[in-house]
Amino acid sequence: MNGRALSREVVARNRFSRLFSLGDRNKPLSWAPGLILSDLDQNLPLEIAPFSFNRDSSQPPSKLTLSTRGNLCYPFDGHDVWQSSEGLVLPPSLSSSDSGEFGHGTEFLPISWQSLHHDISLVNSEKQPSVIAITDAPQLSNAAGKLSQAIDIVRRRFPASLIWAPGISGPDNCPLLSWMGIDLFDLNRSRMASANGILLTSDGPRYPDPSLSEDSSMDSQIAHWTQAIASLRSAIRSGTVREQAERASLSSPRSVERLRRHDKLFLQNIDGSILTSVDNSGRRLRYNSPASRQDKLIHDWKERISNLHTPPSHQSDVLVLLPCSATKPYRLSQSHHRFLKNIPSNRMHQVMVTSPLGLVPRELEDIWPAAHYDIPVTGDWDADELGIINSMIIDICKRSNYSYVINHSGIDLELDMVVVKGTRRGTAGSKESLSELNNSVIESVEMYGLDDVPEELNRIELMKSRSRFIHGTDDWLEGAIVSGRPPIFSILKNDEQLAKWNPRDGRFAFSKKSLPLLLESGKFPTLGICEGHKWKGDIFPTNIESIAGEIRMGDEILVTQNDELIGSARAVAPGWEWPFGPGRLAKARHRL
Repeated sequence: MNGRALSREVVARNRFSRLFSLGDRNKPLSWAPGLILSDLDQNLPLEIAPFSFNRDSSQPPSKLTLSTRGNLCYPFDGHDVWQSSEGLVLPPSLSSSDSGEFGHGTEFLPISWQSLHHDISLVNSEKQPSVIAITDAPQLSNAAGKLSQAIDIVRRRFPASLIWAPGISGPDNCPLLSWMGIDLFDLNRSRMASANGILLTSDGPRYPDPSLSEDSSMDSQIAHWTQAIASLRSAIRSGTVREQAERASLSSPRSVERLRRHDKLFLQNIDGSILTSVDNSGRRLRYNSPASRQDKLIHDWKERISNLHTPPSHQSDVLVLLPCSATKPYRLSQSHHRFLKNIPSNRMHQVMVTSPLGLVPRELEDIWPAAHYDIPVTGDWDADELGIINSMIIDICKRSNYSYVINHSGIDLELDMVVVKGTRRGTAGSKESLSELNNSVIESVEMYGLDDVPEELNRIELMKSRSRFIHGTDDWLEGAIVSGRPPIFSILKNDEQLAKWNPRDGRFAFSKKSLPLLLESGKFPTLGICEGHKWKGDIFPTNIESIAGEIRMGDEILVTQNDELIGSARAVAPGWEWPFGPGRLAKARHRL
């Protein structure tokens, strides 16, 4: 049987790492990440091992068979067997050669480095197999950078498929492989380790400890696999796979290389389709190692602050640099309560100096990821951190043309284009430091004639600055006013509410009235619903006719049909999954 597709739904996402429920969505029988068993493996529970695999190499090309171990395909009335041909797989070094015989299959598709370069059938946008096997993964893992490239290409090209890289996984690297985009693992390395008297653990291979009666049997190997998969599934739910991947990478030089190459691929890709624009789940981003600085999310923030963000229009004369705080958002900390009391002017543009984000403007402290990160606080800065911060300050000074910089951060600045006044005397919160900060603000107000602007103007300009950073436009705010008690505000125009700002969400909650203005700005992602489709529920791949604009998870998306605006939705899947990702892609918000 080759026809029936795997029933699967994404129940949690963390970049390329996804937790799938398999089978009936109301009562799933298994999950991925999970294991694929071979004929050599012992029987394992369906919950951890949804598939079994057989390779028949009696005649070339080898015949591959992948079977479900439960009723995982609609209408859930039996097991399914998918057969495919491996094709002729050449070594990765011969990628320029075309064997002419590629792997093929319907629901189980074998792919090699060679087929990625020569098989034009992979371009077919409608092909989304249930499972894909990167058949030459062991060879690619020994070729510099090729494994990372292959996984990245396959993951983006087949967003609905489960991906398996046979022969390279273990409890020591499954978090890293999941972070890269792999969904299914096998016991090949564990069998080899067992035969050699080695125990393959989450911390890497090691000899069993006889004092604790450890052994290298397959029962022991599987116990470590079970723990690793349980930990990985939990990490996907909590959004901490990156932390697990960084820890796992330290188990071997090869894993460190894989993480670095994966990060480099993400950084070279200029779009933000893998990122999340909003996250109010309560999770914290813990940046505990230098490797964390290479995360795409960090680089995206730095680039947007350095090259795109503009302060509120009335705060373009004086820049006040402040230290960060352990409490997020910063304004809730005791130290920033004291800073705010000693900045008696709303004409100062307050910017926090921090690592790994570099700079966080006050008007952006409530948004993702500025309000959600934790770092070890030692009071020391390394050369890389100082270089990044100085470079970002130079960039924003050039773009904003500040006349004066009040430096209360304690960082030594290298600025030639603007006057800098250091105000820190010992600790930032000492009486002497706070007095110096207060006096410097008052002096700059007098020096440049910076009278406070009315509070209603201050509020709307803050909203415009936030909107420019989040959405790339503030056109929809023209003629609007801001009302309400801090920190929650309503934005109105002609006595009609356009949106609300709640710092706990870190985004604008748009009303129906705002949607035509958002469409007119041309800056919001839009999707077209298929002609004739009666839109009732959420957004699924079968609803979509067209997509325009970059989509990040959490983004507000305008919904059109026949070029007419009919409502809005909020993305629950990042842009790389659109339009063929499995299950719901966006949750309906408004219908006009």
